[in-house]
Amino acid sequence: MSRVFRFYHPRPITGLLLGLCCTTTLPALANDSDLLTRSTLTGDWGGLRQQLNEQGITFTGDYSGETAYNAAGGLHRSARYSQNIKLGVQFDLGKLYGLENHDKVQLTVNDRRGNSASEDLVGNRLPIQENYGGLYTRLTELSYERTLFTPALNVKLGYMAMGNDLGGLDSGILCNFMNAGFCGHPLNMSGGSGWTNYPNAHLGVRVKYDLSAAWQLRVAAFNVDPESNGNSSRAWHLGPKHSTGTVVPIELVYKLQGELPGEYKLGYYYDSSDAKRIGSDKEVAGREGHYLLIDQALWNSQATTGRSLHAFGQYSAASSAASPFSTWYGVGMVLYKPFAGRPRDTVALGYGRAVPNPRSRDVQQDAAVANGKAFPNLDSAEQLIELSYGYQATPWLTLRPDVQYIIEPGAFSGEQIDNALVLGLQVKATF
Repeated sequence: MSRVFRFYHPRPITGLLLGLCCTTTLPALANDSDLLTRSTLTGDWGGLRQQLNEQGITFTGDYSGETAYNAAGGLHRSARYSQNIKLGVQFDLGKLYGLENHDKVQLTVNDRRGNSASEDLVGNRLPIQENYGGLYTRLTELSYERTLFTPALNVKLGYMAMGNDLGGLDSGILCNFMNAGFCGHPLNMSGGSGWTNYPNAHLGVRVKYDLSAAWQLRVAAFNVDPESNGNSSRAWHLGPKHSTGTVVPIELVYKLQGELPGEYKLGYYYDSSDAKRIGSDKEVAGREGHYLLIDQALWNSQATTGRSLHAFGQYSAASSAASPFSTWYGVGMVLYKPFAGRPRDTVALGYGRAVPNPRSRDVQQDAAVANGKAFPNLDSAEQLIELSYGYQATPWLTLRPDVQYIIEPGAFSGEQIDNALVLGLQVKATF
């Protein structure tokens, strides 16, 4: 039976929106003639925002809403909506107190609400809505950052999400998509180790060192605390509830300059936590993985400034002993400024393949046989094809119609589910 279309309007989100309106929107709307041309929805707050920024205090905020309708296949014919609101403030200690090492303090609060199209409608592993998960208000960052000893060395420490600095492409090319399989970092990292997805944050330290103008080394160490992930009772607790170990990512970054710029990342991570070996009662000591990420410009228009075509690639492999999600492959292209009169629009096409761990498949098959059930004849992976158009309606508002075709949605659950066609719309607004 199909489920009805549900919208979720919790009180916490209403309070957040009212607070935002009271503190930011009203001063801006005193002169709303530039609503369609200002860089943010709430404007300059009657000059206060610019004044605070010059003094070293920068406020930020954004909203994303994602609606997905399952038009064919999957489990049910219906739609789901999810949303994320992020509010932050950064303190530039150089401007505020005259410090000379680019000292900054970042405070960020995050709120998520809604329902999952993947869980309710399709039954697949890769989240159709990248902003779904951890449906409560939480602290997502309280960090201190500065250069140390030399301008080439930058250190950040505190309570923060790993993916803010590691595991994704700095260019942001991957978030021209709505599916979490593309937007962010490869999901098998968090599926098979203590690497955590945003907005889950943990205590940690991150170091960046510029080896040259083109090469950079990034190293970090984060506390692993699975009991705090997605736990609303830990939303404002910086300290861990139950540490199991430390996850250490190492990333080498190369940024190609020139007419056809590119970004290349080669990474490795190790989690010292003990974990249960899939298909066994024994534990494996430590989990690891590696990844390669690429964003390369293929073409720049000589006739139209800003029009370019970029290709991206992703490869990630996780622990074969303890990760249910062993390998991820992703490739695609993004065309920037597809039309001369639309300088900030994009067209994005991507293909991804998520490969379940054969150990997990064996466990599912053994359980089916033990219960006298037939195990479906599935292929080896969940596959995703996604096409989106990013329409920059105003400098602060992006509308992104989106189509996703999901092949073998039941690859990870061991169920026979028809391929699904999902129609979506992502709305992003900068406050």
